[in-house]
Amino acid sequence: MPNEIKSAAPVRLMSLDALRGFDMFWIMGGDALASALGGLSTGPVTQTIATQLEHVEWEGFRFYDLIFALFVFIMGVSIVFSLNKAMDEHGLGGALKRVFARFLIMFAVALFYSGGFTNAWPDIRLLGVLNRIALCYLGGALIFCLLRDKWRGIAAVAASILVGYWALMTFVPFPDLRPVNAAGELVSQQMTATNVSQLNWNTTNTLKGVFEPGLNLAHYVDAKYLPGKKWDKTWDPEGLLSTLPAIASCLLGVLAGLLLRNQRVDDRRKVTLLLSAGIVSVIAGFAWGTQFPVIKKIWSSSFVLVTAGYSAILLGVFYQVIDVWKKQSWCQPFVWYGTNAITVYLADNLIGFRRVASRLLGTDVKAFLDTHIAAGFGDLMLSFGEIGIGLCLVWFLYRRRIFLRL
Repeated sequence: MPNEIKSAAPVRLMSLDALRGFDMFWIMGGDALASALGGLSTGPVTQTIATQLEHVEWEGFRFYDLIFALFVFIMGVSIVFSLNKAMDEHGLGGALKRVFARFLIMFAVALFYSGGFTNAWPDIRLLGVLNRIALCYLGGALIFCLLRDKWRGIAAVAASILVGYWALMTFVPFPDLRPVNAAGELVSQQMTATNVSQLNWNTTNTLKGVFEPGLNLAHYVDAKYLPGKKWDKTWDPEGLLSTLPAIASCLLGVLAGLLLRNQRVDDRRKVTLLLSAGIVSVIAGFAWGTQFPVIKKIWSSSFVLVTAGYSAILLGVFYQVIDVWKKQSWCQPFVWYGTNAITVYLADNLIGFRRVASRLLGTDVKAFLDTHIAAGFGDLMLSFGEIGIGLCLVWFLYRRRIFLRL
């Protein structure tokens, strides 16, 4: 691939919308559907699927741990197509204005999603899933605008972030804040359920290279410097320091977007590069994980490589099937989700698709289904109802050509 990539005419990839929708499907009820199937059957296949659609408690990796990282990766791919057009039409200054405006809107919506000002300060969460998406967009978009088609420079920035984060987490000492009693003995081995005010801020002991819940550099930074409400009391899985490698996830998506936009590379080679790079990235990530474990809640560098690898493989498969082979009828529901991803995510937060489905299929109806058909069948129908409501919403928006993008 040349250092400078010739700009292509603006194009919208159906495979990208479909992959984004595939990602959203699991958030919008697909996980609950798999769990209901697991409750209905004790077979190894359904139980394995149900397990894969639950997050790992701490270290390790399951399919559901990919969902958030896949969305960030896809956002990086989208940045290439959307901001290239903006820079061609309005120049670098106009594109940067668009980036900052979109970031501010996304971050404001994220605060609203997290509850806004329902609670008094400091019981307001400043960082969460949508906040991280906004920050990743800002970081990834700024780097892309400044480097644009210089893929080597973008790759160097992503690599520097991942190696730098690993070095910080491994070699930088931090105070051991675990509370102690009067005799100096540890009250708790972990700090997950500890309030910030109960931490041992007077400690003189330090640690480094530790990757335990609440006991690592990223979570120390959250405890000391992240204001407001934290998801796990003393730290947040979408905290300050761990946002850096999440930006690298976005940049790896940018690299994939540059490849797809490059007219000098034919489609077969694009797919081959995506699949091969994805496989190498997954292997490298798990290998790195022997020293820097694959942990979503600190977004470890190894986690970035593993998830970016799987994301590249999925993108390659979707691109081949949908945009190269033009087999597109099967993916239409995913496209509906993908073109209004954030909208349906917010709608579910405000309306609660499962709550609405419960008004039709809950309580007595659910009990009747469980009793007269099969135990667990009521939950299965409730999950289908939840998915159906979301699907009806995105279908309506798509048919009306209503696309609410932040």
